[in-house]
Amino acid sequence: MTQHLHQALLDAHDRGDTDALIQLYHQAADTAESQDAAGFYLTHAYVFALEAGDNRAGALRDALVALGRDTAHSIEN
Repeated sequence: MTQHLHQALLDAHDRGDTDALIQLYHQAADTAESQDAAGFYLTHAYVFALEAGDNRAGALRDALVALGRDTAHSIEN
């Protein structure tokens, strides 16, 4: 992760800017140097998207499934 991206994430956390956090964690995943790092950042983006009811949650979950970090099965309540 670049220093610029790291600082942008810290600033977004400080502001409580969920939209920016989703976008920045997704960006961090896209530029991660390993699948473990990508999974870590995608998980953060996904959790923030779920908490916000953001429509990007589905695509983020699909990316986690593709990395083997989640299953393709839906959970019924």
